Amino acid sequence: MSETVMGRVGDQIAETARTASRLTSAMTDAVEEGIGAAKRVAKQAGDAAEELFDDTTKRLQRHPVETVVGSMVVGVCIGILIGWLITRD
Repeated sequence: MSETVMGRVGDQIAETARTASRLTSAMTDAVEEGIGAAKRVAKQAGDAAEELFDDTTKRLQRHPVETVVGSMVVGVCIGILIGWLITRD
């Protein structure tokens, strides 16, 4: 009887080792896929930021007066808002 119990224990240990190996492989694959996805997202975000910067530079070159006036208006509005928030209490 002890041989059958030992045989079952050995089989159970072997099955546990195979399951652990499969789990490790699945986790490794998931991590690699996650890293690949993160790299793709970072590259796309970098490309989008570069494109936005280029578009902004071109707009500044084509419409410098409108850009300066727009920036001044936004700055004045922010200043008024901050002043209102400070004096509100």
